[in-house]
Amino acid sequence: MAKIFCVANQKGGVGKTTTAVNLAAGLAKIGQRVLLVDLDPQGNATMGAGINKATLTATVYQVLLGMADAKSAIKLSETGKFDVLPANRELAGAEVEMVELENREKRLKNALAAVEADYDFMLIDCPPALSMLTLNGLCAAHGVIIPMQCEYYALEGLSDLVNTIKIVHAKLNPDLKIIGLLRVMFDPRVTLSQQVSAQLEQHFGDKVFKVIIPRNVRLAEAPSYGMPGVIFDPASKGAQAYIAFGGEMVERVKSM
Repeated sequence: MAKIFCVANQKGGVGKTTTAVNLAAGLAKIGQRVLLVDLDPQGNATMGAGINKATLTATVYQVLLGMADAKSAIKLSETGKFDVLPANRELAGAEVEMVELENREKRLKNALAAVEADYDFMLIDCPPALSMLTLNGLCAAHGVIIPMQCEYYALEGLSDLVNTIKIVHAKLNPDLKIIGLLRVMFDPRVTLSQQVSAQLEQHFGDKVFKVIIPRNVRLAEAPSYGMPGVIFDPASKGAQAYIAFGGEMVERVKSM
């Protein structure tokens, strides 16, 4: 059965979508069967996987509201060679529409159960807020991958997210745990980055992934070409780091 992981951080602009898309492509490159679930109404993970969100007839929105099943909404990322449960702007309305629904926090979990046997990994790209959508992601997942920049404000946001995960674990999903913290957009020339990185290792120990994702222009350019960075420029430092991260994830899952 698939291992299901949320890529989550309540702070915006920390590389969640870049991490979700490139980890999906990195895992696919090493022979894993991967489904990427786009839970962000902006649909950036959908576009980054090379799927035109404007032409979609069924998305995660219809799946959450019971108007379509997951299998019928899934699309293949031709560039990344992984499957995508896509999103577009319609998803913004799901927040309000789900309030009245039964089992509203577990709509995604129940929908993914039908396709779980088809994959080794399911990765859920969550929006940058603690919303009903993020809650659905956390309730569906076995664990959370937290991408974070090594800067002061990131540390503040991290404590809020850890508390949220503890509450969801206690009240809604006893399987949920933090899989690891991924240091992204890292610039070794900045002293503060090195200090925050050392603090993370000190406080979280082996919960901090060994692989560090450097700040990399090629990763930032890739989405405009509709492909993951690991496919767009496999030789770039950022792509190499995400492929190594995929390998580290597989090893970490084996020991779970």
